[in-house]
Amino acid sequence: MFTGIVEELGEITAVEKLADASRFRLRGPVVTEGAKHGDSIAVNGVCLTVVEHEGDEFTADVMAETLDRSSLGALAVGSRVNLERPTAVGDRLGGHIVQGHVDGTGEIVERKPSENWEIVKVSLPAGLARYVVEKGSITVDGVSLTVVDAGPDYFTISLIPTTLALTTLGIKQPGDPVNLEVDVIAKYVERMLGDRAAAPAPAPAQEATQ
Repeated sequence: MFTGIVEELGEITAVEKLADASRFRLRGPVVTEGAKHGDSIAVNGVCLTVVEHEGDEFTADVMAETLDRSSLGALAVGSRVNLERPTAVGDRLGGHIVQGHVDGTGEIVERKPSENWEIVKVSLPAGLARYVVEKGSITVDGVSLTVVDAGPDYFTISLIPTTLALTTLGIKQPGDPVNLEVDVIAKYVERMLGDRAAAPAPAPAQEATQ
């Protein structure tokens, strides 16, 4: 589990195309400290498994399913990426509960800079719109953010200088894809309410007879 608080801005140093997957080599001095084979690291919000670790770099295999459902397939050597290690039990939950399981991709539509922050508009796939609400949480490229405005096919977020400086959201431009993960609690609630509505009504209790 992650919290959407990016630890560092890493870099893709190599991409190897495989038959039905890709192998990425990434540089990240912070997230590789103490890393070992089998550890999880979120890359632009996608939970990946460390295959090899050497120095300040690690490799991770990305299956075709992940490449199809996320923006990782567009990464190339030199691409900057958001990196986060899983949260440890007992740590502060600085963002919100993030699984690292991307629900879909959006696209940067518009950026409106101001003196102290920047409003960014992101397109929203139709199937995810019902999970996004004003002042709710959403993960964009692995960054835990608060929704400012939620429309039928878009949402907006407000980015502070720290987020702009330390994550890929500071350099993404209109037309660039971003990974989206909606609040998992909303999905569980929808499933439970749906199951309840579909369940047959309990039979009326029979009165006891003497």
